[in-house]
Amino acid sequence: MIHEQDDITATDCIIAIRELLDANDSVGLNQFLHQLEDVERVRIVSRFPVEIQTAIVVALGGEQAAEVLHSLPIVQSSEILGELEPEVAVDVLKNFPMDEQADLISEISAEDQESILAIMDAADADAVRDLSDYDNDLAGGIMVVEYLSFEENETANGVINHLRENVEKYNDFDVQYAFVVKKDRTLIGVLRLRDLLLSSGSSQIGELMIKDPLSVSTETSLPDLHVIFTEHRFVGLPIVDSSEKLVGIVRRSDVESAMAEKFSTDLRRSQGVISEELRTMPLMLRSRRRLAWLSVNILLNIVAASVIAAYQDILTQVIALAVFLPIISDMSGCSGNQAVAVSMRELSLGLVKASEVLRVWLKELTVGLINGFALGLLVAFAAILWKGNPWLGIVIGMAMFVNTIIAVSIGGTLPLIMRGLKLDPALASGPILTTVTDMCGFFLVLSLASQFIDKLV
Repeated sequence: MIHEQDDITATDCIIAIRELLDANDSVGLNQFLHQLEDVERVRIVSRFPVEIQTAIVVALGGEQAAEVLHSLPIVQSSEILGELEPEVAVDVLKNFPMDEQADLISEISAEDQESILAIMDAADADAVRDLSDYDNDLAGGIMVVEYLSFEENETANGVINHLRENVEKYNDFDVQYAFVVKKDRTLIGVLRLRDLLLSSGSSQIGELMIKDPLSVSTETSLPDLHVIFTEHRFVGLPIVDSSEKLVGIVRRSDVESAMAEKFSTDLRRSQGVISEELRTMPLMLRSRRRLAWLSVNILLNIVAASVIAAYQDILTQVIALAVFLPIISDMSGCSGNQAVAVSMRELSLGLVKASEVLRVWLKELTVGLINGFALGLLVAFAAILWKGNPWLGIVIGMAMFVNTIIAVSIGGTLPLIMRGLKLDPALASGPILTTVTDMCGFFLVLSLASQFIDKLV
């Protein structure tokens, strides 16, 4: 296996892959890619333009192509899928679990979706359509439909023989439990495989099952799922529809992955990366996506800068104030961003509702009073040591104290307010918080200085 520290470089790998493609050597290409470590393979393949990535997938085909697609970020793998001929796409997709097929297909154009679904097995196509209808933050959107289920009157020997005869079919299933259902698919129990194997062969599984298992509906939210898996040590949970019929299972690992992705997405949006971005994407697309956020931000910063312009005479008389303006702005922004992060996490976990603005504000107010007082003392002490003027320390310290309270108040409550207005709290909280804390910080320093100007000059 080729390791990153070996002599071969990324450029060497790219050249080698191009040569193998030009020679139509799919066997050699597959062997070469498998010599690379997983992380290195992703790094190399992701750097090719989409037409070369598509050629790699076509050359490999089937299971090997699916391995490459599975290793890439979904924004790249879905783009490649959209470039494939429908027959090739179906051949690759059949190597994915049904939920991942739905995730990939939902990312491509409606026209490409229908072209692929039209030649898929009818039952598989229907399952993919059903899964694609659910949002990614609902149980239905992250459930898997590959699971074991049997009717209650089947015997233990009958189930065991069925499993043995269908080893290849169930090879990729996460088999730890089987679910017991009525003829109409209504969930009535869960069967541990240990109980199945240690039972009398003639026992009916309805006698062996754990009755009335905990289940969730397809509409259960991701935060609620996270809470359930936090409170219980389940590996997975059955998912039922509105008629209590078993439709899938949701696994602990998938919930944890979905939560991690949600936090990552919120972080990107709070930093102005509106859509998932990779540096292999077209230059103008990346630029346009970033500018959409930066253009708004620069207008908001002009508003904040106008406060300084209004007090430029004060700033001219006490030039030392200019040194502390960015300090107060930055520290208040940091305090506010801490509050934003906590509120965003609690919203994601379902620990707080959008209507609990007053409760969250009171919690943040107490933290703001303590931290604002401590930070105000520190910056005031620094100002006095530097200029030897206690009045400068009072002005700077008071501004820091008040602005910290304002920052945590806005940072803590704004995500809830944005969520209540059906707006994206991650995208809006950052620029609004920055602008308001800057504007308030500048105003507090300069307005207080104007009141004590005779003590400062």
